Amino acid sequence: MDDRRMTWEEIVDKYPDKWVGLSEVEWKDAGNVRSAVVKYVGKSGGEALRKQIAGEDMYTTYTTPDNLCPLGLLVSVR
Repeated sequence: MDDRRMTWEEIVDKYPDKWVGLSEVEWKDAGNVRSAVVKYVGKSGGEALRKQIAGEDMYTTYTTPDNLCPLGLLVSVR
C-alpha cells in the first residue's frame, strides 16, 4: 500500500472483494466514499476492527462491487 489518495472505483478495482481500512476519507454523501487513502487490506474484517479498537483512525468497509454485506461481517475480537 502507498499513501496516495485513490477514488472508490480505483480501490474496488485494485482490491476486489477485500476488507479495506481507509483514512483521510472524502465522502460523496452519507455512506458513500468518493476517495481515501488505503491503510489496510485483508480477507477478514476482524484484523481491521482490532486495529480500530486499538486506536487506529480508519473507516473499515468491504469492496464488494454490488454493495452486498459479506458473510462473516460479525466477528469476534479477542
